[in-house]
Amino acid sequence: MISLRAKNLKPSPTLALAAKAKELIAQGHDVISLSVGEPDWDTLECAKQAGRKAIDDGFSKYTPSNGIPELRKAIAAQTNADLKTDYTPDEVTVTAGGKFVIFAALQCAIDPGDEVIIPAPYWVSYPVMVELAGGTPVTAVCDETVNFKLTPEILQKHITPKTKMLILNSPSNPTGLMYSKEELAALAQVLRDHPRILILSDDIYNRLVFGGELAPHILQVAPELKPRVLVMNGASKTYAMTGWRVGWALGPQVWIKAMTNYQSQSVSQAASMSQKATLAAIEHGAPELKKAMTELSARKDRAVSLLSQVSGIQVANPDGAFYIWPDIRKLLGKSYKGKKLATSSDFSVALLEAQNVAVVPGVEFGLDGFVRLSFALKEPRMVEAMERIKKFVADLD
Repeated sequence: MISLRAKNLKPSPTLALAAKAKELIAQGHDVISLSVGEPDWDTLECAKQAGRKAIDDGFSKYTPSNGIPELRKAIAAQTNADLKTDYTPDEVTVTAGGKFVIFAALQCAIDPGDEVIIPAPYWVSYPVMVELAGGTPVTAVCDETVNFKLTPEILQKHITPKTKMLILNSPSNPTGLMYSKEELAALAQVLRDHPRILILSDDIYNRLVFGGELAPHILQVAPELKPRVLVMNGASKTYAMTGWRVGWALGPQVWIKAMTNYQSQSVSQAASMSQKATLAAIEHGAPELKKAMTELSARKDRAVSLLSQVSGIQVANPDGAFYIWPDIRKLLGKSYKGKKLATSSDFSVALLEAQNVAVVPGVEFGLDGFVRLSFALKEPRMVEAMERIKKFVADLD
């Protein structure tokens, strides 16, 4: 009954784990979920007020498929101020969430046989989205020896005549690590020699940075690459608007126009009231965001400190986002209730069963031996989760 494409389609592992956690909660279990990439604080007040006003004003009809003009203007202005670029509103498209931005970008740029280089560890949906576009995901493994970041040598090694695109994500989901300007400049030097390669820059966490206001960007060090860079961002993480579903892209007009046409034939548009809320968040949300980041930074420090005290787990301090990427390889090979924990998946399943703590196994991000934990939750629950993890590890044989 269903297509071959649908038969091979896997559900998002992060959303699947979140659903499993909610199912256990519904059964009466005291589950602490560290699996979802979602701020636990509420949507910024300025955005909520604008969304309510839009509804009260009857602003609930169709909008242009690429977004309302004032929002595209604000996005262009914000990005230009950030990156010292000169994007116009016609080089902006707004749609139903950042995930769909990436999906549409790939659908409009990738042909069957095209290869897309994806540094691992990667966000879980990148490879699947490439495959759905008919392309071939090429995993470039970036382990602890390179601090989980793509290097010029690794990039060059994975480039072939079929390479069409490179996906960069900084700060990273799942590691929380961030490329420096020097690291980006080194990657740009390789990309200059391969003018066919497009760059999709996933900047969804670019304002959730510790010790700074903005993540470095490849266009800041190599502005000449702009004709082949797609800058992707959205309201979900920065403004705590995951459910509002607003994402956007800036890039070459031909690519942006194709994405807009694709949206018009699929999701139509982002919700009208959500666009108004996003506009308010961009224009007025900085003070609220600064306050949220102060709290998030404190949570990060606490989470890293507590997890570092667990025997057998090594923790790197993230630069941004709200994830920790613990190394659990010293624990693999041990057993829980007689069952050997051979993989990060085994570890995650056993942790959920034993202590009702949900984490995402690193294998889902393309690198086994690690797990991803989100620390975007209230500190008492986070502390409780770390204590449960410590107890689980202590009980392993």
